[in-house]
Amino acid sequence: MATTPAGSARALPHHSPRSTQLSEFFAPQRTPSIELPSPEPFLRNLALGVLEVFAGVREVEQLARWLTEDAYRKLVVRTNLATRARNARGMVARRPVHTVMSVHESSPADGIVEAVVVVRGPARTRALAVRLEGRDGRWRATSLALL
Repeated sequence: MATTPAGSARALPHHSPRSTQLSEFFAPQRTPSIELPSPEPFLRNLALGVLEVFAGVREVEQLARWLTEDAYRKLVVRTNLATRARNARGMVARRPVHTVMSVHESSPADGIVEAVVVVRGPARTRALAVRLEGRDGRWRATSLALL
């Protein structure tokens, strides 16, 4: 093994431009399933939180840490529409009582869970389709669809 004299510069290994981009170091890092907790409690809490946001009794910002930026933006748009519809009918926001009936999960790839959470409410039963991805050691919802 060759040594370099003290004070002399060592040649750095060649890095491609892609490997030196700062976004690689600071972007969310994928996390394998083995390093993540069970997704079911997260899915149950997320479903109830989303329904409370639509009912107007929870601020959408409270769910921001559980969502990716794209999913958050879409939830904000849908929440604004629900708020306008509630105001147009003259309804006041009331805390809904929902019960999670079932959670159906599948894992199409490592660190990814696609699920449907079936929730019974006072007026009807609804389903929330969710895609979770393991990022930075925790689950984050990348897609939501309330059916």
